[in-house]
Amino acid sequence: MNKKNHQASQGIQGDRRSFIKTSAIAATGIGIGLAPASQPVMAAAIETSFTGLTAGEQSIPVGSSQIPAYVSRPEKAKGPLPIVIVVSEIFGVHEYIADVTRRFAKLGYLAIAPEFFVRAGDPSQYGTIAEIFTNIISKTPDSQVLGDLQAALVWAGKNGGDLKRVGVTGFCWGGRITWLSATLPQVRAGVAWYGRLIGDKTEGNPRHPVDIATDLKAPVLGLYGAADAGISLVSIDQMREALAKAAPTNAAAKASQFEVYPDTPHAFHADYRESYREGPAKDGWAKCLAWFKKNGVV
Repeated sequence: MNKKNHQASQGIQGDRRSFIKTSAIAATGIGIGLAPASQPVMAAAIETSFTGLTAGEQSIPVGSSQIPAYVSRPEKAKGPLPIVIVVSEIFGVHEYIADVTRRFAKLGYLAIAPEFFVRAGDPSQYGTIAEIFTNIISKTPDSQVLGDLQAALVWAGKNGGDLKRVGVTGFCWGGRITWLSATLPQVRAGVAWYGRLIGDKTEGNPRHPVDIATDLKAPVLGLYGAADAGISLVSIDQMREALAKAAPTNAAAKASQFEVYPDTPHAFHADYRESYREGPAKDGWAKCLAWFKKNGVV
């Protein structure tokens, strides 16, 4: 493993990891499909080793500025690699998200987790989800996020990635972004983990997944929990109806699917939190990998 990249990894994640360990965030009654960070980190949190990988912080040009990203890849890669963009929860690129990129890299991907919130600030500086939503999420418009995602793909294409094989996956806030990213021409497939599907329209969020079914250019697999207190089964049915309506003229909408796990809460893949459910998490991960394979990402 590249020592410099490992050190960069440790540096970028230090404050985030501390935040996850010490925060006691209550989201009761918010009803916006966002779950709290657990306290403390679960002892069973998965830790993927750096062996055989190059992993750490990179700077990605976006116009005249740059954004940080955590990037993982096989150390001895041969030829262009399939690309997966990993989109974080509202807590930003902390150790769990970094570890997810390493899990993909172990399977041969160039995995990139951009820090989409860098312009708005650091989510770890706020003690409640409501504060993060007010100070970070509301100041991070969808158009900016999708622009950053496309910039990450440009960077990937210049740094060993195969732009003909692009997947996007994201969690919670990132699940919603995954649906929106599937309207981009570069994306071959998306896997959205419990991303919000409906909501109020604002200047920064003019459309939600339920509004973009006819614009999909890549099929999306939605992984959801039936016991999610913030994302109702009714909203999932609304998304299914939107996809069905678009299906006659849109192949990506027709191919999109849902997997809804019974008795499963929000954030069931987040192994560092009390919401983690091993069965659905492992099954969802296997389905994510199969979805990317089925749709030409690998």
